[in-house]
Amino acid sequence: MLPFTRPTLDTEEFEAIKEVLQSGWLATGPKVAAFETALADYIGGDVQLRVFNSGTSALEAVLLAYGIGPGDEVIVPAMSFVASANIIVRCGATPKFVDVDLISRNIDADAVAAAITPNTKAVIPVHFAGRAVDMDPIYQLAEQHDLLVLEDAAQAIGTQYKGRRIGSLGNPVCFSFHPNKNMTTIEGGALAINDPALLKKIEGIRFHGIERDAQGGMDVTAWGGKMNMPDVSAALGLVQLKKLDGFNRKRRALVERYFQQLPVHDALVLPADDAEGHSWHMFCILLDWEKTGLNRNQTLEALKQQSIAAGIHYPAMHLFSLYRQYGYKPGDFPNAERIGEQTLTLPLFPGMEEKDVDRVCSAVISLLNDS
Repeated sequence: MLPFTRPTLDTEEFEAIKEVLQSGWLATGPKVAAFETALADYIGGDVQLRVFNSGTSALEAVLLAYGIGPGDEVIVPAMSFVASANIIVRCGATPKFVDVDLISRNIDADAVAAAITPNTKAVIPVHFAGRAVDMDPIYQLAEQHDLLVLEDAAQAIGTQYKGRRIGSLGNPVCFSFHPNKNMTTIEGGALAINDPALLKKIEGIRFHGIERDAQGGMDVTAWGGKMNMPDVSAALGLVQLKKLDGFNRKRRALVERYFQQLPVHDALVLPADDAEGHSWHMFCILLDWEKTGLNRNQTLEALKQQSIAAGIHYPAMHLFSLYRQYGYKPGDFPNAERIGEQTLTLPLFPGMEEKDVDRVCSAVISLLNDS
């Protein structure tokens, strides 16, 4: 079975984990410090990096540190993994969904501008599947309306925007290192930022609100959670980070093969291949089920019969039961809803070979030819 994704792990990763297990220091320690330094060097731009037990925790910590809470609205795309909206609810604020572009699946400044109200305090652009959002006009809007911009780059480690890596500009940007991401720490995430005051609050939120003086004395002046990364994860991250650019180059080569093999067909919508610096976390196509004469479950089963697994990334968030309670309903965001209904995530990971792509494309083409 060819999975839709799989982490790329080798002897070096296993040895790094073994070293930590043998050291006796398994929780946050020297490997975490080294990983944060290595990430900061990789991202560039004189930012500081702090790692977390998940990308979700990193996003939540920023909203909490910024004081986002009841009565506040946060703009977020209707097409993303549900964590992008769940953190808003967790803080007591209200998610304000906006539609996305059908091809890039990203929001744009016009959608953000139309959603701003006097209660809007923040916007969370999501760099979907590793493709950078056009950030300059969004930052211009944020400056005009005094909004926090919190970039959800969970799927975009290594992505570039206008020649610079996402995260290098100093505003809060969060990454994920879940096993299905471009690099993994098993579970884990990170925050890139260069605001010392906000960073101090975030560090407290990350670990019980604990502050220490020069002599090691401890005080707790505000609430904090338990969001720290253990050394065993950081050790894995240090090895994976060295390989990340190579992983992303392989992803790009596999994607180019997809574009070469998949046909132009009125039932098929491909992602655009025109974004510089795209790290290609996923390769998501849209299939018009009415034109193919199949539904998604039948298509997934047909692929499974050929030992190919596919994913669904993602259902439109505003149609989940939780978010319908906020008044959202079918028809609110047509592009997000079409994507949610028609999306199919084809296999993409560095361990694949061109022959694997050819096999997937042959299966998809067969389905299209039968329609």
